[in-house]
Parts: sequence; C-alpha cells; structure tokens
Amino acid sequence: MRKFLTGLILIPLGVLFIVFAFANRRLVTVTFDPFGGSDPETGVTLPLFILIIAVAIFGVVAGSTATWLRQRRWRHTSRQYETDAREARVELADLRSRYELRETSRLPDLTRRTG
Repeated sequence: MRKFLTGLILIPLGVLFIVFAFANRRLVTVTFDPFGGSDPETGVTLPLFILIIAVAIFGVVAGSTATWLRQRRWRHTSRQYETDAREARVELADLRSRYELRETSRLPDLTRRTG
C-alpha cells in the first residue's frame, strides 16, 4: 500500500517536472553583480528550469533548517522527559522488588499443613 501511494505521488510529480523542464528550456543569465549586470564573468548562463528548481530546493533546505533550529528547545525538553521517565521506571522496579521481598519475609507460610 505504501509503495502504491508513493508511486501515486512520485510518478505525476516526475511527469510534472519533465513537462516543466521542456516548457522552460530557454537560457537565462543570472548575475551576482548588483551594480553592473553586463559583465559575463560575474554571471552564470543556464536553462530557466534548472534555476527555478535549484531555487525551490534551496528554499526547502533553508526552511527545513530554520524549523529544525527553532524546535531545538522542544527536542531538548523531550529528551529530558525521556530521561526522567527512564529513571522513574528503574526506581519503580527497585521499589517493587524491595516491597515484594519485605512482604514475603513478613507473612507466614499458610500453604504448609500442620498436623
């Protein structure tokens, strides 16, 4: 079922990228000089679809990184709670074993018959 859903999403997405690439094959020059864009040494010429896809990928990576950094506090709190819960489970197991030992040594054995 999972492979079917993955195929149901990825195949149309792949077709969409291919159609987008064919529709935007023209070369564009991207320059990194804010004062004079006529110098070819400061720019890159590439197909428009590569530029758009690269910018989209950069945006996804930048957004994911920003989200990951913002959630640092919650991850730290979660790890702290997990550590506390693990320590509480160990302490509970220790207390239960102590209680069972104390109760079994204190109670008389009623399963023996005295004749």
